[in-house]
Amino acid sequence: MISGNVMALIGAAVASFAGIGSAIGVGIAGQAAAGVVAEDPKKFGKTLILQAVPGTQGIYGLLMAFLIFVRIGLFGGNMMDLTMTQGLYIFASGLPIGIVGLWSAIAQGKAAAAGIMLMGKRPDQMVKGIIYAAMVETYAIFALLVSILMLFNLGF
Repeated sequence: MISGNVMALIGAAVASFAGIGSAIGVGIAGQAAAGVVAEDPKKFGKTLILQAVPGTQGIYGLLMAFLIFVRIGLFGGNMMDLTMTQGLYIFASGLPIGIVGLWSAIAQGKAAAAGIMLMGKRPDQMVKGIIYAAMVETYAIFALLVSILMLFNLGF
C-alpha cells in the first residue's frame, strides 16, 4: 500500500520533471547554436548564453524537490509520518512546477533557438532574442511560486 510519505516523495519526483523539459529545451537551442557557430565560431559565447536559458526550469524543479525533502524532514533524518491526505497535498505541490516547467522549458528552447538564429544573421539583435526567450521564463517562475506557496501553506 502506498503511504503518505511515498506520495510526498513522488511529488518531489514530479517536480523534477522540469529537468526533462530543460534537457530538451537546451538541446533544441544547442542544435541551433551549433549551426550558427559552424558559420562563425566567434559567436560561441553569445550562443551559449541563449542555449543556457531553458536550463533554469530544471533548477526550479530541483529546488522544489529539495524544498519538499526539507518540508517532510528527509534531510534532517527525522522524516515525518505523513497521512495519505498530507502526502497527496505535498504531491500536488510538486505538480505546477513539474508540469509547467517541463512544457515551458521546451517552449523556451524553441524561442531561444529562434533568438540564436536571429543573432546568427543580425548579431546586434541578440538582446531581442534573449527577451523573447525570457518571456517564457515568466510562466515557469509563476509555477514555482504556486508550488512553493502550496507546499508551505498546507496547515500541518
